[in-house]
Amino acid sequence: MADTPTFNQPLGGNVMPRFGGHATMMRLPAAPGPQGLDACFVGVPLDIGTSNRAGARFGPRQIRAESSLLRPYNMATRAAPFDSLQVADIGDVAINTFNLADSVERIEAAYDAIAAAGCKPLTLGGDHTIVLPILRALAKVHGPLGIVHVDAHADINDTMFGEKVAHGTPFRRAIEEGLIDASRMTQIGLRGTGYIAEEFDWTRSRGARVVPVEECWYRSLAPLMGEIRESFGPGPVYISFDIDGLDPAFAPGTGTPEIGGLTTIQGLEIIRGCHGLDVIGGDLVEVAPPYDASGNTSLLAANLLFEMLCVLPGVARR
Repeated sequence: MADTPTFNQPLGGNVMPRFGGHATMMRLPAAPGPQGLDACFVGVPLDIGTSNRAGARFGPRQIRAESSLLRPYNMATRAAPFDSLQVADIGDVAINTFNLADSVERIEAAYDAIAAAGCKPLTLGGDHTIVLPILRALAKVHGPLGIVHVDAHADINDTMFGEKVAHGTPFRRAIEEGLIDASRMTQIGLRGTGYIAEEFDWTRSRGARVVPVEECWYRSLAPLMGEIRESFGPGPVYISFDIDGLDPAFAPGTGTPEIGGLTTIQGLEIIRGCHGLDVIGGDLVEVAPPYDASGNTSLLAANLLFEMLCVLPGVARR
């Protein structure tokens, strides 16, 4: 009779008070790398690609701190990720604080190793620049990816102050480089003011679906996610979730807040609606703890990352 596999478990609150224990995501065991893991939490403490308020470099540490409140079972979806997947926190990518281009190369190399190990990364950001090197690494293994992108901003600028790579450019670069299958890309929650009237049209012109926030007001997003699952079909999908996609009433701790955003409930509906897709990774970016006096933004981010873990293929449902 084969031995029952043993999976890592978060440190329980009845074993160690939640204000103590490991300073890892959900107080999971720390691992030196992705080898032997089905999924990993990994931090990318970079904010030198941001254009407004800095501070997202502190996001991974604060998200981990607030994640101590989480328990291992999802009571809404019955997902039990730690009963079926080997998961650990593999720490942070050692970015170069003084050089964005070098940092992007370092991030890509780190995710090359994660992808080569067959491990699905769930990333604690960091500003949205980091999604470009992540997609570069994952596309080498999986080919062009479908994308569920939650954000107040389209992040498809050609340049920012003449720079091709910054937190407002990654999805333009990723489409140009063939990392994304634009016919399997949806951007949800876009809003605010723009520099040109056609601000959100570039991805549409490449075949992506754009869902401005006004189409989300006063609605459940469960039907939208049903349409996305049907249109995406089989094939790898990546979730990129900028916390400023949610309204600053719920997530004030971010660098470029925009009023009139999605609710926390809609954020949950989006991620839970990805169940059934071939999700190969995800990120939660742009949490800036210096503007998060209560810790609520980081707590929300930790919960959303757990929800991403719960929709990975192979997660048991009890």
